[in-house]
Amino acid sequence: MSTKKVDPKKEIIAYLLVALGSLLFAVADVMFVNPYHLAPGGVYGLANVFNALWGWKISLAGICMDIPLLLIGTLILGPRFGIKTIVSVILIPIFTYILETTWGYKPLIFDGSFMDAATSTSLSFMDGDKEVFFVPDFFLNTVVSGIIYGVAIGVIFRAGATSGGSDIISMIIHKYTKISLGVLVLIVDSCISLTTLLIGNIRLPIYSMILIFIESKLIDIIVEGVTTYKTVFIITDKLDEVKSFILNDLERGGTCFPGIGLYQGQERRMIYVTLDRSDLVKLKSNLRTLDPNAFVNVIESSEIMGYGFKALPEE
Repeated sequence: MSTKKVDPKKEIIAYLLVALGSLLFAVADVMFVNPYHLAPGGVYGLANVFNALWGWKISLAGICMDIPLLLIGTLILGPRFGIKTIVSVILIPIFTYILETTWGYKPLIFDGSFMDAATSTSLSFMDGDKEVFFVPDFFLNTVVSGIIYGVAIGVIFRAGATSGGSDIISMIIHKYTKISLGVLVLIVDSCISLTTLLIGNIRLPIYSMILIFIESKLIDIIVEGVTTYKTVFIITDKLDEVKSFILNDLERGGTCFPGIGLYQGQERRMIYVTLDRSDLVKLKSNLRTLDPNAFVNVIESSEIMGYGFKALPEE
């Protein structure tokens, strides 16, 4: 049984982050995504399509899909969805409902002013019983939507929660098919984006997928940070010189492995080291002087944890 103490301050901050992320999610959905009939994946992307087709409230459609998915996911996958995820699943429809009833479905970004009559390039939203038209600015709206969505979901993830929804479908399929979870999430979200073909032309799923791309990049930045790391393997006959440069000039540690060349069968030494972008530039610019015959393999590292880098996750 775990005896780890819970830090009340960290828990309060985590729940505040969940609330902030849920609010931003609702803002992005109601003020930016819905007026343009976009569906950037997830339960709320599908809820936007239902709203456009049949006038269902986004909040109601969203929670009516989210709660059964949570229950089914818990039944099939086990109790892996924590309290923070449940709080997020509850707060998002609450904030969405508040915005639906106060702001309505008016776009925040558009060209010109609202109109009473339709044009060949206009979209519309319902203001009570009245249909109001506007000229859309798809590109700017998609970029801003992706940024807000990405920040919202990234903040929720940083708090140790998820937004539930279609990710649960991907997890269930992954359990039985062993297909990569990332691939499944992309497939499920893309299928949801394609449902916008029911309410408009081909530009809607295209803009929806652009939104998903921007959103995913923002999530990565918020969850992982902007620093990127490279894993470098160096095979060199000048082991001491290269090692000294890494330890003293770059002030980094590393690991040295013995190895045998396949062609000549000679024993060589290989250095394994992880560097950020600036240190890698310094290493490459000096390696020609240290050992012009060195063999270097640089690998992109998506995540580095441990001493000197990101702390290992808490339980």
